[in-house]
Parts: sequence; structure tokens; C-alpha cells
Amino acid sequence: MSTPASITWFAAHELRLAWRDWASMITAGRGRRTGAILIGLALFMIFMHVIALIAVGPFANSVDPQNKTVLVVLTGFILLAWCLMISQAMESVTRAFYSRSDLDLILSSPIVARRLFSVRIAAIALSAMGMAVMLAGPFANILAVLGGAHWLSGYGVFAAMGAASAALAVALTVALFRLIGPRRTRFIAQVVAAVIGAIFVIGLQAGAIISYGSISRVSLLVSESFVQNAPAPGSFIYWPARAILADASALLIVVAFGVALLALAIAVFASRFGEHAIAAASVSPAAHRKTVTRAFRSDAPKAALRRKELALLRRDPWLMSQTLMQILYLLPPALLLWKNFGEGSSALLLLVPVLVMAAGQLSGGLAWLAISGEDAPDFVATAPIPRAWILQAKVEAVLFAVGIVFAPFILAMALASPASALVTAIFVAISAASATAIQFWFRTQAKRSDFRRRHTSSRVATFAEAFSSISWAATAGLAASGTWFALPVGLIALGVLAVTRFISPHRSEKKTAARVRHAFAHG
Repeated sequence: MSTPASITWFAAHELRLAWRDWASMITAGRGRRTGAILIGLALFMIFMHVIALIAVGPFANSVDPQNKTVLVVLTGFILLAWCLMISQAMESVTRAFYSRSDLDLILSSPIVARRLFSVRIAAIALSAMGMAVMLAGPFANILAVLGGAHWLSGYGVFAAMGAASAALAVALTVALFRLIGPRRTRFIAQVVAAVIGAIFVIGLQAGAIISYGSISRVSLLVSESFVQNAPAPGSFIYWPARAILADASALLIVVAFGVALLALAIAVFASRFGEHAIAAASVSPAAHRKTVTRAFRSDAPKAALRRKELALLRRDPWLMSQTLMQILYLLPPALLLWKNFGEGSSALLLLVPVLVMAAGQLSGGLAWLAISGEDAPDFVATAPIPRAWILQAKVEAVLFAVGIVFAPFILAMALASPASALVTAIFVAISAASATAIQFWFRTQAKRSDFRRRHTSSRVATFAEAFSSISWAATAGLAASGTWFALPVGLIALGVLAVTRFISPHRSEKKTAARVRHAFAHG
């Protein structure tokens, strides 16, 4: 048994907390669903192995470690994965600063706080490694089965990437604390995390668009000019790729570098981690906000409700990190629109479904915050206003926010192709309204802090929202191209909504209430 306050004791404590957080995230706080969710995760891993078999299975025995194109492509995907891991690690560090409520107890107890924070930094690294193993592990497994056990060296690279990403995330977040203070870091760190997570893939897509007029990032990596201008095969840049390709010396260097970087971060920042976390925990937006005396606004009830919903969306502390990524991924379509402006409508046909699907996904998240994430449902429900006005204000706030994001794209498209812009505007509105309706049908009372795990509150709503966005995007693309195939696809989208409405708990609740009223009326 571990000695209290020892490294192993703290590690066991952190593992218990991590397990509880993970179990709560995948089950939405309903433990009885843990078995079903674990089965779902197993099916997901099987699915990922099937995808890996299709994608890399044919190349397991035909990869030349000295081929420069192979090294360039593999290095590109490693950098992409590393950016995503750094983004996740920064979010984990930020949550450790702002969301953990045990710091006062820990720092007032007779323990060495540096030990605890060393373990927490290591736990962030393990979390990043876990994400890499979940997504990239199946590819390494398939390659090992078909091409030899040497492909399992990829797991060493995953571990090194996780350690390095945690070290950089801690360093960046602490640097933000010292430069701009804990109050602003809460917002800026989320922006930086989202930008880091998207910048590499956006950069590859931007390069492909500028050079080849294609939105595919792979087309840039495999292009002859890009490969020729890349560093020579002996460059240290390719060490992670060579490590995956079973180069023992490269694997040793990469693992040693990742472990050393993590050890350095722990040695430098663990002793000050508690001070920064306490400073972050003591931040109160209300306490730091300047008091401004304003005249009472006697707006109409509907206008006041809309203003309230928009203010809540604007002030949500974790909304930025969850939605900024979706907005950033709209930059390549914007670049493609700009590059092909005035050169015909072929590029616009590609943008239409992308924008429609993005609108559905963005509105789904905003609708969850407005409908299920209401912080004062009892207070709102007892207000002397019709319930329909409350719902209308929430829907209008969500659609207004979506409109603000997508209006510039639609206006730019209108200058190039009014017909495509009209189709895009119509289906962006339909897709956003559909996602909002699904969130209303499956609404549940939840905390706004649970926004990152909203997809676990109802698997049916999650899949329905995805299928709705995909089907409306397909319908919009076909409609923009002028084919009648848009009609049957649109009927499929309506069918998805009809089935979702039929099986929704909201409909069941209305039926039950109607039966109760009927029983009392005729009893």
C-alpha cells in the first residue's frame, strides 16, 4: 500500500479522479450506462481497425524507409497529430487551473505540493498519449499484423509526442499567466489551444488551395515540388517518421527528447503550478468587472429575452475553445472562394455542402447551451411570460449567432454566384434550425460546464444531429448543382427529423401529460 502523500499515493489519487471524470464524460453522469458505453468504445476501436486496414493495409510490406515522399507524408501527419495533442493538453492544463476545486484543501495540508503537481502534469501527458493511442494505435496494429512487429515502434513515438505536448502546454499556459494574468489567460489560452489544433491542417489546406486549387491537404504533401523543396532525407525533421519506420536510433532519440522535455517542465513549473492554480481559482469575473451605472432598460419581454440569451452565449467561459475550432476550419473554404472568385461556379459547389454542414454542427452546440445549459430554469419558468416566448428567444439567439458567422461567406458567394448563395443561405438556415430542433426535442437539464460532454447526454440526439447535418449538406450540394436528385435526398433529411421527433423524450412527455389530463377530465 502506498504511503500517504507519496508520489505513488498522489498518482493513485489522480488516476481515481481521471477515471471518474472519464466515466462521467462518457456516461453523462449515469453510471448504469457504463457497460453499454464500453461496448460502444470497443465497437469504435473495431471500426478504426477496419478503417486502418483499408487505408494502410496494402502498404504494410511496400514502404521504403528511404523514400523521401514517404518521409514527408508521414512527418506531415505526425505534425498534424502533435498539434492536436498540444491543443488537448492546453485545454487540460487550463481546466486544471480553473475547474479543480481541491486546491485550497491540498495546499493547506502538510504535504509537498510539488509532488502533486508533478503527478498532475504527468497525468496530462498520459491523457494526450491516450488520445494518440485511440486514434493512431489501430493503424500501428494493422501494420504490425501485416508487415511485422517493428511497426509497433509507433507506440514509442506516441508516448514521446504526449510527453512533449504536455510539457509545451504547461510552458505556454504558465507563460500566459505571467504575461497577461490569470483573468485573461482563461480566454486567451482557449484561443491559443484552438489555433494550435487547427493551424497545421489549415496551413496544409491553404497551401494545396493556392498551389493546386484543391482543398485536400494530402495533395500538397505528395506533390513533386513540395517533396523536392523539403529537407534532405537525413534531416532531423524526419526522426519521428524514421522512428515509426523502426529506426532504433531515431526511436531512442525521439523518446529521450520527449521524456527529457516533460521532466524539464515538471522540474521548472511544478513548484509554481499551485500558485498559478490558486490565482486562477480566485478569479471572479464579477469581482474584476468595472461597475457601470446604467439606466434601466424597459425593453419588451421578447427583446429582453433575446438580449439575455445572447449575453449568456457571449459570456460562456468554455464556449470559445469548443466552437472556435469549427470556425477556424471555415478559413480554407473562404480561401478557396477567394481564389476562385470570378472563375466559375465549380469551386462554389464544393463550398455549399461544407458551409451547410458546419452550420448544423455549430448551431447544435449553441442550442445545447441555450436550451439544456440554462443556469436558472426554475427562475425562467416562473416568469410571467408565455413559455413559447422563452423558446423563441433561445432559437432566435442561436440562429442570430450562426447568421453572424456565415453571413460573410454567403455575401461573398452572392457576388460570384447569386444562385449558389441563395441555396447556401436557405440550407444553412434549414440545417441550423434542424439541429436546434433536435436539441429541443432531447433537452435535458445540465450544467453549462458539461458542454464538452454534451454528446453523451443522448446518443440518439448526437447521431440524429450528425445525420441531419450530413443529409442537408448533401441536399444543398445537389440543389446548387441543379440536379433533381436533391429532392429524394431532401426527403431523407426530412425523414431523419421525423423519426427523431417520433422517438424523442419530449414527445413522450407530451403524450403522458395528455393522458394525465384526459384521465383527470374523465375520471
